[in-house]
Amino acid sequence: MSIKVEIFSSSGCNKCQHAKNLLRKLAIELGGDTIEWCEINVLDAIDYAVELGVLSTPSIAINGKLVFTQLPSSKKLHQELLSQLNKHKAKSATTSGTKK
Repeated sequence: MSIKVEIFSSSGCNKCQHAKNLLRKLAIELGGDTIEWCEINVLDAIDYAVELGVLSTPSIAINGKLVFTQLPSSKKLHQELLSQLNKHKAKSATTSGTKK
């Protein structure tokens, strides 16, 4: 049970490196197996980036939806990841019929 986080970046983007470091730290803090993340170079995946609405880097999509169009604060990203994890857990519990 995990959520998928995509960081859209470009070469030479210092904020993109900061976003990756922040996400790596939060993923470990929240449980390494609950957050599956990857970096996507906007130039390599321009069609996908445009489809999601990415206009600048870094941008962050969670479960295929653009959530942040710029580097969020650590607190905002942490809150959003927790929210998404809780939604995912609730959905999984409902699907399996074990909702408490």
